[in-house]
Amino acid sequence: MADSGDSTRWAAWAIGRLTAESEQVGPTRLVPFRLPPEWGVALYLKDESAQPTGSVKHRVARALFRYAVASGRITEGTTVVEATGGNAAVAQAYFARLLDLPYVAVMPGRADPARAAAVEALGGRCEFVTPPLAIYETAQRLAAEVRGHYLDQFTWAERAIDWRGDSLAGELFDQHRQVAGNDPQWVVVGAGTGATSASLGRHIRYHGLPSRLAVVDPENSAYFPGWATGAADYATGMPSRIEGIGRPRMEPGFVPSLVDLVIPVPDAASVAAARAVRADTGLPVGGATGTNLWGALHLVAELRDGGVEGSVVSLVGDAADRHLRTYHDDGWAAGKNLDPTPYATAIRNFLAGGRWLPPAHRTR
Repeated sequence: MADSGDSTRWAAWAIGRLTAESEQVGPTRLVPFRLPPEWGVALYLKDESAQPTGSVKHRVARALFRYAVASGRITEGTTVVEATGGNAAVAQAYFARLLDLPYVAVMPGRADPARAAAVEALGGRCEFVTPPLAIYETAQRLAAEVRGHYLDQFTWAERAIDWRGDSLAGELFDQHRQVAGNDPQWVVVGAGTGATSASLGRHIRYHGLPSRLAVVDPENSAYFPGWATGAADYATGMPSRIEGIGRPRMEPGFVPSLVDLVIPVPDAASVAAARAVRADTGLPVGGATGTNLWGALHLVAELRDGGVEGSVVSLVGDAADRHLRTYHDDGWAAGKNLDPTPYATAIRNFLAGGRWLPPAHRTR
């Protein structure tokens, strides 16, 4: 067993490394999305694609490692195991490498070298399992077998992220006050682990801000029906087609009491809105950012039509050239049975000054 003094020294070193990395990265920018100025309503996107690993999951991963180190769950040489895929796995592998720790991501689905490549490039390895819900049990088992630590972002992320002021929430509101002179009417985010919405909701309440929090939710996800019915154990058992958000069950890290509104968003609308973000900002964003924009435009329309001046803030969850081969590609969309055309028309007409008229949606 390691000497307690050695463990404490290693923990101090690890926290120092995480703090230094955060300070080096600095704040991400707040990008305006163009709306007709006569509306008196502004829309801003906080660009989390500028994080070193390219997504909002970077902050979550840093917070998880910091929390686990400070809690004594991760010590020198601990193998870190997580049930996750996509951007979260990449961000966690980045921080495992920063702290010289072995890392294993348990991903849902069949073995996919392309999905594993980014994690492996950072020194981690991937295990693929089916059915998708088996990722939790498998990650727990693997961690126990090597006497490692199961990071469990779906439980711990919302507790690990600071919500008082020194991370995403503090940056977002401080930057908005600098550009607008006040607090936004609405903040709009998606929910994967639920950590980002929880930190923003707590920040709003802790500081007594007038802003309201909306969560956007894609098809197949449990968050909208779970929130609407008050069923904390609601589950669909179905995977989301929108990378990074939506879950087949109500995760323990999602805190419904902190959310003022949950907006269900058709997947084809997410695709159309992702393309609208790219057209406006030049960023090849993922579907989660499109989901954010669709919900944000819905709230912009409510403010405009109600004669209320103010602003809405949301996130660029990530941006990467790989999205050009998926959400921004007509062939990919057709292969997923998604037709973004009517939703793109609705966005275009709205931004030209028309009414907000989303097309009728039929689930697949």
